[in-house]
Amino acid sequence: MLGIIGAMDVEVDAIKSRIKNKTSAVIAGVEFVCGFIENVAVCVAQCSPGKVNATLCTQAMIDNFDVDCIINVGVGCSLSDNVVIKNVVIATDVCQYDIDITALGEPKGFINGLNTVYVKADEKISERLARSAINSGEKIHRGTVASGDTFIADSNMKALLAREFGAICGEMEGGAIGHTCAANGIPFAVIRCISDGGDEGSLLDYPTFKKIAADISTAIIIDYIKSQQEQLALF
Repeated sequence: MLGIIGAMDVEVDAIKSRIKNKTSAVIAGVEFVCGFIENVAVCVAQCSPGKVNATLCTQAMIDNFDVDCIINVGVGCSLSDNVVIKNVVIATDVCQYDIDITALGEPKGFINGLNTVYVKADEKISERLARSAINSGEKIHRGTVASGDTFIADSNMKALLAREFGAICGEMEGGAIGHTCAANGIPFAVIRCISDGGDEGSLLDYPTFKKIAADISTAIIIDYIKSQQEQLALF
C-alpha cells in the first residue's frame, strides 16, 4: 500500500477525491482514507502543518496500515535563486534545521538515534516521481529539503538555510516524516511544488500560488500512481 501525507486540505483533497472503495479511520485526530486509485492501494492523510503533527500522522499510518512506502506531497518555499514559483523539488534528502544541540558539540540539525543531519529519500521512488513530473511538463530540481516549525518569510533566514544546509526548498513536515520513516525502516520520498520565495514577498505569493502549486504536485502523484499500475500489469 502506498501512503500519501500532505499537511493541508488543498494538498490532499484532490487525491482523496480519486479514491475508489473508500474506507476511513480517525487516529490521533487524523483521518486516514484508504482505497484504490488506478487499482493501486493507497492510504491518504492530512497531517496538519508542523513537525509534531507530521510525526504523529506518519507513525499512526505505519502502525495501523500496511504501507510499503510513504510519499509526502505538497507545497514549499524556494531557498535557491534557481528554484522559482511553480517549479517542482524532489528531495534527495531531508533535514530539520531547528534541531540545535551544537552546545554539546554536534552539528546543527543532528538527529540523535539516527546519528545524522541528513536523511536520504528513497532513490527509486524519487526517480519515478521525477519521471512523472517530467511527464507532466514540470521543471524539476533535486536537492535537500529543510524542515522546521517556522513559515519561512525572511531573506536572512532563507540565506542561512541555504548556506548551512545546502537546502533548495523549505517547508514544515518533510524532515519529520523522513525521520519517522527512517526510524521504522519505511522507504519515503518528498515532493514539493514551490508556492513562494521564502522571503518578504511570501506573505503575498503564498496565498496566491499555494492552490496552483498543490494542483501541480497532485497531478504528479496521480501520474506516479498510474505508472505504478502499469508496472504491476507487467507481472
